Amino acid sequence: MNSFRHRPRPRALRVRSFACAGVAGLLFLAPACSSADDRAEAAVPSPDEEVAGLCRDLDEALPGKVDGRDRTDPEPASDLTAGWGSPAIILRCGIPRPAVMSDPDQVTAEIDGMVWVVEELDGGAYRFTTGLRRAYVEVTLPAEVAEETGSFALVDLVPAIERTIPEELAD
Repeated sequence: MNSFRHRPRPRALRVRSFACAGVAGLLFLAPACSSADDRAEAAVPSPDEEVAGLCRDLDEALPGKVDGRDRTDPEPASDLTAGWGSPAIILRCGIPRPAVMSDPDQVTAEIDGMVWVVEELDGGAYRFTTGLRRAYVEVTLPAEVAEETGSFALVDLVPAIERTIPEELAD
């Protein structure tokens, strides 16, 4: 079920999700209790050289903080992935075209003028993928972040993406 409210020209859209109850909720929250040395993991995309170059430029332009969370990149280290906080907000650049982009009923959001395709994942997490950019940039918000700040976390990423990933359809 889509939990976004559509408003005219919002600065950002707020994501609302509901916490799990009982044992399932305790199991879901367990990763949030891990030590600060534990780094998130993210699959590294394999784009062509042109898109990889754009993604490297994006990596250099990304902010040190997103929504007040310090940058802590996921493992394995790559210029194509970035992360902030724990549980981590994860960015992956140069991903293949997501299947959801072909869905005529896809949910989109405009955040600070940038169009994103929105997917609700299991457990209350959300995945946002840029549309109309030369490279696909995916940002996953864990449930805790989605519940706390919603898509406002993306506001900090939009300027870097706008500067480094040109507007045009990706392959």
